[in-house]
Amino acid sequence: MLARHHSVWLVPRRGALARAAVVGVLDRTTYPRLRDRLLEFATDSEDGVLVDIERLELRDRALTSVFALVALRVGQWPAIPFALVTGRPEQRAALAAAGHRVPVYPDHDTAEAALTPPARRRGGRLLDRSSRTSARARRFVRGMCAEWMVPELAEDAELVATEFVENVLRHTDSAPRLRLELRRGMLAVEVADDSARPAVLREGLDLAETGLGLRMVTKVAKNWGSSRSGSGGKTVWAVLARA
Repeated sequence: MLARHHSVWLVPRRGALARAAVVGVLDRTTYPRLRDRLLEFATDSEDGVLVDIERLELRDRALTSVFALVALRVGQWPAIPFALVTGRPEQRAALAAAGHRVPVYPDHDTAEAALTPPARRRGGRLLDRSSRTSARARRFVRGMCAEWMVPELAEDAELVATEFVENVLRHTDSAPRLRLELRRGMLAVEVADDSARPAVLREGLDLAETGLGLRMVTKVAKNWGSSRSGSGGKTVWAVLARA
């Protein structure tokens, strides 16, 4: 698939890690589109992302911050390594001078050898739409936390899963897709649906308004967010840290 955003193209490629080439010009008009496309691409990746920028024209060194921003975000969730590949010494020099700590490698073989996918445990369940959906989600979360020996995270994980699942049932026609991942002492709770409308934290809610649970999510989670997927839907996620 070739995704075009004015003068920037992101071209996915096959490989052990998720790989893509960025072609075109990075300027102030293409910056936001490249940022969003890279984040969408990373959302569907599992072990890491390599981005070849050899055919990208860097007109403004400051705009290379897009790669640092994406690396920071995907390092939080889905907690995978992000690196750049280019054989052009002037590009590597420009990235180094900008001070962004994003790994840059001269070729894909070197990059793949250097990046170590994070060890993780995964579990997921497709939930039906019924009056028992949230209860089934909580039961699944409790079971996974017990199996993975992180019972101290179960209560907060249940709260997060319940809110995310209820939002899917309330605001979409999708069947919620619940997934848990444990890696590096962090537990990620993710719920995917087929709607591209992002989850939003609304202010000024009273106790009778729906959506108050998202404010509770912000209190228990280390990070949370809503990320669009390449299929057109989204994943709402939160990361819980062990004490």
